[in-house]
Amino acid sequence: MKKRIIIMLVAVLVLVALLALGFYFHIQKLIASAPKAGPQTVTAMKVQLLEWQPQLAAVGTLSAVRGVDVTTEIAGLVTNVNFKSGQEVEAGAVLVQLNADADIAQLQSLQAAAELSASVLARDKQQFAVQAISQAQLDGDVADLKGKRALAAQQAALIAKKTIRAPFAGKLGITTVNPGQYLNPGDKVVTLQRINPIYVTFYLPQKQVSKLSLGQKVNVTTDGFPDQLFPGQITAISPKVDTTTSNLQIQATLTNAERQLLPGMFASANVDVGEKKSYLTLPQTAITYNPYGSTVFIVKDAGEKAPEGKTDDKKAPAPATPAATSGLVVQQVFVTTGETRGDQVAILQGLKEGQQVVTSGQVKLKNGTSVVIDNTVQPENNPNPAPQEK
Repeated sequence: MKKRIIIMLVAVLVLVALLALGFYFHIQKLIASAPKAGPQTVTAMKVQLLEWQPQLAAVGTLSAVRGVDVTTEIAGLVTNVNFKSGQEVEAGAVLVQLNADADIAQLQSLQAAAELSASVLARDKQQFAVQAISQAQLDGDVADLKGKRALAAQQAALIAKKTIRAPFAGKLGITTVNPGQYLNPGDKVVTLQRINPIYVTFYLPQKQVSKLSLGQKVNVTTDGFPDQLFPGQITAISPKVDTTTSNLQIQATLTNAERQLLPGMFASANVDVGEKKSYLTLPQTAITYNPYGSTVFIVKDAGEKAPEGKTDDKKAPAPATPAATSGLVVQQVFVTTGETRGDQVAILQGLKEGQQVVTSGQVKLKNGTSVVIDNTVQPENNPNPAPQEK
């Protein structure tokens, strides 16, 4: 009985082995008959040596050099609105006139009383000269005249407040005030902003304080004008560091002759620090970041010797296929990256100027892969990119 069981087990094992061997040869046949992979399409560009200006980057807010919401100090009925929304005005220009008829009449009454007191004082001085009245009477006349003149001046000041003027030159906003409208003290009439020049205020870490000084160049970009740089310079540095964030507040002044920049806008500010440096530069999309190091793919002729320098030993070069024996192939090499600016990254080691590097399509590549370069659509390579609204 045991002998039969052993014979059956041996037969089953032999059958399984034959099936496995047949499956293996079938897979090999399928692999051999599979069509050879053609060249992979990638984008590429030559490594360039570019000048880099070291910069400190921050996000800030634009604010007017002078800006205020013009209000009324006293109540009154609007009789005239002497401006149009969005108008440029000079300092002292009349914006709104409130009804002051009763106040003017009161002023005339007070002025008449002051004139009478002046006449009484003049007459009493003559009488005092002949000892007809006392010094006390004369002093009372002088005090009475001063008091009535002060009341007249107070009334004149009240009337002046009913003429609302521009406190400084600037551009007016949009108003909803109309003739016949009653204004209460503190009611907003219109906003007035002086926006040429204009301020940008931003914060930088306290460790950068040694790199900052008055007059330093600043370049500003905004979402509203993504392709335009607005130059300026630092005009104020806060004398203290924010204890909550450990950041230092900086204010720069920008020329805004065309009134493109408006108070309240967010802006990206870049402060130039130090001397310019030259770096080999690539788009950041060309770099493959791995735990064991950063790599790029260099494009070379199929018969060209592999470039000098350390290659990616963790990914052993694949044997050259017939498709890779002519045309262009890629070689993966390690690089040391440095600073970044916008879409670009500085290459410190691993490449030479003029070498052609793959900038997109690396996922489908390995050492020795045949490639075709199609630069119809290139990755972004802007040192000062700005968000694009879709």
